[in-house]
Amino acid sequence: MEILERISEQMALSPHPLFAITMAAVPCPDTPVILTLHWHGFIREKIAPLEEAEVVRYTPIPSSALQINDRWTQLRDLEEAALEAAWELGAWDLARAERPSCTRPGADSREALECLQAFGAFPYGIHGMEMVVSEAPDADELVGLAARRGYLMWMFRPVHGGIWKEVAEDATLNPDGTREPPCPVEPLPVTGERAKRTVYRFGQPLSAV
Repeated sequence: MEILERISEQMALSPHPLFAITMAAVPCPDTPVILTLHWHGFIREKIAPLEEAEVVRYTPIPSSALQINDRWTQLRDLEEAALEAAWELGAWDLARAERPSCTRPGADSREALECLQAFGAFPYGIHGMEMVVSEAPDADELVGLAARRGYLMWMFRPVHGGIWKEVAEDATLNPDGTREPPCPVEPLPVTGERAKRTVYRFGQPLSAV
């Protein structure tokens, strides 16, 4: 899985720093994976298209949702790719969420919204602007499958290329906020339990050195 490579490509194209990165997948081999980059920054909306015009509103930069079509056979393949990306980009930790079907009897309505968000299918915008710019042609099919079968989501906050570099107090980081590969942390098996959350910690406080 070329997760790190795709993230690096998007970072090189964007002038904005990253706030967080998420990856979502359904537990079915060889299905596409949705990688979402959450940018930090605002669009300045003016009353007129002039440099001196007054700014009337600041709107968050839309996130970027990308479809990854690399083949995979086990969830461990995805977990290793997510771990490696989070490790090399200097994240303090990586969190994995196991989410059940949101169409099961008794499911909370917010679970359906969270499922849409995980796959870059945000159902509404702010002030008429999209919250996510999606390049994921199979997102609707993935959301339908995730709603029935459940899904997994991985999330981390990168120091390299992100907003966290100035506040990162992590003894494991290089000066540019990266870490040397490979990631030393081994994936843990998916349990299949409802709403299970697993956190892999990479960072070490400077005070502990």
